[in-house]
Amino acid sequence: MKNIYYLSLVVLSLCCSLPALAQKGNAEIKGTVVDSVTQKPVEFANVALTKADNNTPIDGAVCDEKGGFTLRKVAEGNYNLLISFIGFDTRTVNVTVDDRKDINLGTIIISPTPRVLKEVTVEGQKALIEEKVDRTIYNAENDATAKGGDATDVLKRVPMLSVDMDGNVSLRGNQNIQVLINNKPSTIVASSIADALKQIPADQIKTVEVITSPSAKYDAEGSAGIINIVTKKNNLEGLTLNLDAGVGLRGSNLGLNGNYRRKKMGFSLGGWGRANYNVTGEFENEQTTYQMIDGVRTEVSNSIQSADTRNRGLFGNYTFGWDYDINEKNFITSSVRFGVRNNKRKQFDLFTGTYDIDDVLQRYSLSGVQNLDNSNTVDASLTFTHLYEKPQHELSFQGQFSRNNQTSDFINDVFESTVPTLDFKNVNDSYNQEATLQVDYQMPIGTNQMLELGGKDIMRKVYSDFSSFENQDGIYVPRTGMGVSLNNNLNYDQNVMAGYLSYTITTKQGYSFKAGSRYEYTTIDAYTRTEDNIKIPSYGVFVPSVNASKKLKNGNTIKASYNRRIQRPSIRFLNPNAQFQNNLNVTVGNPTLQPEYTNNYEIGYSTFVKGVSLSFTGFVRNTNDAIQSIRDVINKVAEDQDTIRTTYQNIGLENAYGGSVFANIMLGKLTLNGGGDVFYTVLDNNSPLPEYKAKNEGWVVSGRLFGSYNLDKGWAIQFFGFGRGRQVQLQGTQGSFRMYSVGFRKEFNEKRGSIGLAAENFLTPSMKINSETKSLLIDQRSVNTLNNLSFRVNFSYRIGKMGLDNSSRRRKRSINNDDLKDGGGDNMQMGGEGGTGGGQQPRGQGQAPSFGGARNQQPAQRPQTQPADAAQQQDSVKYEPTGTWDFTIDSPQGGSGTIVLKKENDTYTGTIKTNRMPQETVLTNVTVNGNQVSFSYPVNFGGNTSTVTVSYTISKDDIQGTMDIAQFRSFNLTGKRTQ
Repeated sequence: MKNIYYLSLVVLSLCCSLPALAQKGNAEIKGTVVDSVTQKPVEFANVALTKADNNTPIDGAVCDEKGGFTLRKVAEGNYNLLISFIGFDTRTVNVTVDDRKDINLGTIIISPTPRVLKEVTVEGQKALIEEKVDRTIYNAENDATAKGGDATDVLKRVPMLSVDMDGNVSLRGNQNIQVLINNKPSTIVASSIADALKQIPADQIKTVEVITSPSAKYDAEGSAGIINIVTKKNNLEGLTLNLDAGVGLRGSNLGLNGNYRRKKMGFSLGGWGRANYNVTGEFENEQTTYQMIDGVRTEVSNSIQSADTRNRGLFGNYTFGWDYDINEKNFITSSVRFGVRNNKRKQFDLFTGTYDIDDVLQRYSLSGVQNLDNSNTVDASLTFTHLYEKPQHELSFQGQFSRNNQTSDFINDVFESTVPTLDFKNVNDSYNQEATLQVDYQMPIGTNQMLELGGKDIMRKVYSDFSSFENQDGIYVPRTGMGVSLNNNLNYDQNVMAGYLSYTITTKQGYSFKAGSRYEYTTIDAYTRTEDNIKIPSYGVFVPSVNASKKLKNGNTIKASYNRRIQRPSIRFLNPNAQFQNNLNVTVGNPTLQPEYTNNYEIGYSTFVKGVSLSFTGFVRNTNDAIQSIRDVINKVAEDQDTIRTTYQNIGLENAYGGSVFANIMLGKLTLNGGGDVFYTVLDNNSPLPEYKAKNEGWVVSGRLFGSYNLDKGWAIQFFGFGRGRQVQLQGTQGSFRMYSVGFRKEFNEKRGSIGLAAENFLTPSMKINSETKSLLIDQRSVNTLNNLSFRVNFSYRIGKMGLDNSSRRRKRSINNDDLKDGGGDNMQMGGEGGTGGGQQPRGQGQAPSFGGARNQQPAQRPQTQPADAAQQQDSVKYEPTGTWDFTIDSPQGGSGTIVLKKENDTYTGTIKTNRMPQETVLTNVTVNGNQVSFSYPVNFGGNTSTVTVSYTISKDDIQGTMDIAQFRSFNLTGKRTQ
């Protein structure tokens, strides 16, 4: 614990996030840390300064590449200087500071730890955030603060994403996002992404991938990019049953998941339910409507609304999965998913008052409003994969069917009114149906090139039947008037045929290029009850994409990309039937909308500075024919009041210019992740009519911070915070908001079970968000209050046990083989920087882990993650892995050692000895797949045990690979067989 104590100081110093813990002075302490064996500087050694009498923390630093450090503005006094690094004993230096004199400690020698561990338990955990060449990966399973929540809670924590209080997700300020679940589209997100995310429990999410530069293999949809939500899967053999439950102030959850696998066949069956309740709040809305008479703006009416709100919902999800390994080259996988949703939103004591120009109340009403949103979903898929003899050469076929049936009802009961006002209700039955057929083929060319091609056909059917009724003498009869469609339907059939071609090449100089093109042709057949044929012309779109990266000599990475995207309008924009929020606001879709087109340009740089991985990204986004909202006023003569009507047209221009920065710090048991996004947005609807023309621009800033600390005896603590500044909109702004949470977890019974406590926004009982809309016809100001203070208790327990099975590795390739099968980084992992996959691995292709944010290596250097079938040399010759190997590592400090590998009863064991650890250390997790070898071994880090991971490929009597020293650095490793 002492080591963590001063490591925390280093983090605080690097982040500059906390004020000094003691009064600052004028003195300076500096020195150079040197290895006692090699007499070379120790780069990235940790330095902490504490008070000599009571160990009060003062300051901290990390040594540079030459082992040097400097502590500035130190006050007069007596101190202890603590120095440590992986594989070395911690050294304490006593320092007395005269406030008027700087101190140069010169060379400080630290010695390698002379420690032999005969038996150890090594545990590894992915960083919470991983940066890849085309995406950012958020490892949600490592975040305890979201446990017991839903996907909305998870996405709030993901860099570049912003989630507002209604659950609407935006990527760099753009809500036109394609959301995939396990690399596949689903009908549950077709009508509303916000509602769909509430159906996915946080406990079932493994990773969230934000793909800002999709390759040609991906569908062209989603102008801002792609969010891929990867749920947890089990690829082991045996039987397990897992129970997850949680109860809280505003929600509870219950999940039961079982997995069974034996030899070639596996089954999974999972179900979970989530209930939201006691989600309360209130809103106030003031709107003034105008008319343009002879070019003069004249006020028509002023209305004020207010109400208390309450939401509750019940969600369920049930999934059955089956997979079968026909033989070593052919696999089948399938799954069926059923989902249900029952959501109810209420407005109590809804007051609506209309005032004249002298603010005198003319009329008012008091009513209750209820929105019911019920749906059920089915998603079924079947995939067949064939592998050829050559690794990474494969062919796959997939079929998928999805359907979402939805009923959305709106009921307005009037309790009191100064003018005759009737109760009314709306009923909207709809469904989204989608059938998909896809074929994908990939073929390696030589050792550093890859050709990929495929075709796809998506057949979509959307239907919406809408009716509105009013209560006349206790009988509901169809409504008329209002200037909008009140009783109609929409039939919308869309067919998208697509083909793609992609080529990847990597070079020995560290360059990686991936270029591709995709062509999609769309036909649409639409009609309503009142219009037999809505003329919507067919259209084709050519979507190019280019990704390039260069690994620099210092291990840093620079990348650049360009892609074109298309955003087809969803049912929310297309539906011509009136959708009421209340009696003063109505939304009407436009079925003649065309897609919008976006050009994305991005450049990024990743580096590792003094123990901190940093990623910088700059982007430009240009959207033409953007789907923008148009607001006007409906004058309801009978009731003598006005309703704001919102509809949509392809008239917009949207440009955004900005960047983001993200930092990842992992020191021992302490992890800190933080970053921010800032961009300047320009919005213009280009309307030729002055009363509808709108333009707005401005800066949008957001930031987040995540921290976790693993305590002893199974205890852990995590915290999270997010904030977003004012959001710029076309006709106004949405106010800023922030959120934060803290979670504790205790594991027990050999980690089979865990119990946790989480608190969210516990310092303030509620949050207010101000919004404003301005145009020549409308002035609208609203305040939404959300009572979001929440506490919850989570419980999880696992029954049964799984063991590794050779077939599980083959099966892992097949279950990732879907219509967007390359769940990884879309860059071929063949020599150079191409290996930057993330999340799900392509079949027969290993995923390179990342250290320091972007330190990705050649696949031959990362064999521990490759399936056994793919772990063969290109020449198919199997070399003997046992023996004695002398190696060197490419480090500024230098490094060498000896690996001894043995085989006893089909089990590989061994030892390692280095110039820093001259005594032999026993290897753990030794894996041999063909000519690829990987293992781990422990090192002492100031009294704590960390892990070094080695992986290499054998070529006769030579080896080449990498040595990853915990989370700090990845070095190239080369060696020769000596016996």
